[in-house]
Amino acid sequence: MASFMRFCFATLFILVITSSAPATTAEEFKVGGNEGWRQPNANETEMYSRWAATKKFHIGDSLRFEYKNDTVQVVDKWGYYHCNSSHPISFFHDGNTVIKLQQLGLVYFVSADPDHCKNGQRVTVEVIPLHQNSQSPSQSSDAPPAPSLFSGARSFLVVQELVFFYIVASASFNM
Repeated sequence: MASFMRFCFATLFILVITSSAPATTAEEFKVGGNEGWRQPNANETEMYSRWAATKKFHIGDSLRFEYKNDTVQVVDKWGYYHCNSSHPISFFHDGNTVIKLQQLGLVYFVSADPDHCKNGQRVTVEVIPLHQNSQSPSQSSDAPPAPSLFSGARSFLVVQELVFFYIVASASFNM
């Protein structure tokens, strides 16, 4: 009987650990895709807005800015809309900048060259929680969704583990 109780506690422990682990891992996004971080041509001024609109950014994800003879600045909303980089939150000029997204909400990036920024070399990303679906925070309900014991790709592994433990437990009782 004592071994059965240990088995139950071990099974419960493994179930809790595996079901509470995040179903996704952090991703790294190359800003602009193959184009990288550059001043857009006259007919491409919305290229970074279109690029960001096709992605979902979560806490822990990273943005990689690849560029030559340019800069990346994290700025506030006013600095973004006015292409004013006089008071950046962060400034980078190494040509290969990786920025980890660590807070929920909007994050604004610009080139420190005002002409580049005015020509469209700026991007806003919205960082959302891991569990949020395609709705934006303004569209979602006030109540967070209930956590799921079985989510995503991990659910199959959890079920496999439970079946394995059930077979082991059954075998031990039949002995």
